[in-house]
Amino acid sequence: MGVMEKDKDKEQDKEVEKAPTKGKGRIIKWIAILIVVVVLGVAGFLGWNYYANRTPPDKEPGKEQAEIQLIGSVWSMGAMVVNLMDNNGERYLKTVINVELTSQDCIGELELLRPKIIDTILDLLSSKRYQDIMGFAGKQRLRDEIAIRMNNYLTKGQVKMVYFTEFIVQ
Repeated sequence: MGVMEKDKDKEQDKEVEKAPTKGKGRIIKWIAILIVVVVLGVAGFLGWNYYANRTPPDKEPGKEQAEIQLIGSVWSMGAMVVNLMDNNGERYLKTVINVELTSQDCIGELELLRPKIIDTILDLLSSKRYQDIMGFAGKQRLRDEIAIRMNNYLTKGQVKMVYFTEFIVQ
């Protein structure tokens, strides 16, 4: 073995030594990236669980129950279908009306007066034209008129709010 061969062997040994360090560096680099990804995933999961299960301060369970209790007793008149006054009665209104009451005692009173109240409301609805009841303002006026007419019959409480759960004009 000559000097040249020894130099070549030494160079090859150096290359062999350098190659594993490059491989080890890559492995360490990938392990570090994997650790960072796992840590970020765990932190994201924990943060999401913390904020998802947290109750906002304005939506505490006690307040929600208080809001539900603010709604009074509700009485339903059921579905009503009437011809409207315009176009020779060719248009009709189909509606379902529910009323919120100030007192639970009103429900018994309304059940006794049901035929009279429904007759009054049917007369009111059939006296309306399409232009009178369409749009937000028209429906709001109709709600007010229904409440006034119903309150004329009640002695144990009042109609607090009128709700249309169905309102179709054909």
